[in-house]
Amino acid sequence: MTTKHSDNIALIKKHIGEYPDFPKKGILFKDIFTALRNGEVCKAIKSVLISYVQENCPDVEVIVGLEARGFLFSLLIAAELGVASVPIRKRGKLPGKCVQQEYKLEYGTDVFEVQEGSITKGQKVLVIDDLLATGGTLDAANKLIQQLGGLVVQNVVIIELTQLGGRKKLETSGSKVHSFIQYDDIE
Repeated sequence: MTTKHSDNIALIKKHIGEYPDFPKKGILFKDIFTALRNGEVCKAIKSVLISYVQENCPDVEVIVGLEARGFLFSLLIAAELGVASVPIRKRGKLPGKCVQQEYKLEYGTDVFEVQEGSITKGQKVLVIDDLLATGGTLDAANKLIQQLGGLVVQNVVIIELTQLGGRKKLETSGSKVHSFIQYDDIE
């Protein structure tokens, strides 16, 4: 890791907000939106993401962003690389025929959808989101991509809450995961 890369990670981490008891009591919410209030941090995030993807996933064909914060990063990466950007959204938010996958959150359940035809058989896909907690959303996204015939190259997140076991869940199912910032404290 270069000094510039390390400095960018430190800058991003310094600006991540913390909100106790959100969305429910006992959860310490790590907020990427707080970091995005600073233009230098936005540049640092872009630099870190683009460098990582170019070095580690150079042949990726589709960047999938998860609702809603993953959308911010998926278009940024896709535009820089000149590849497709595809959203995975909660049920009922996308028009047309969609494939669905139910998943568990640390505080409930939900359903993800992706439009049929948005990913084609054999396409190499990178999944991006802001945060890895229990791994439910990333696991559901991976399953949706596989249903469409896509090949998940890697899951990339800015923040990982290590104690919630999301990485282990994803790696057990054969998925690769990369996070830039790890936190061991969740409460």
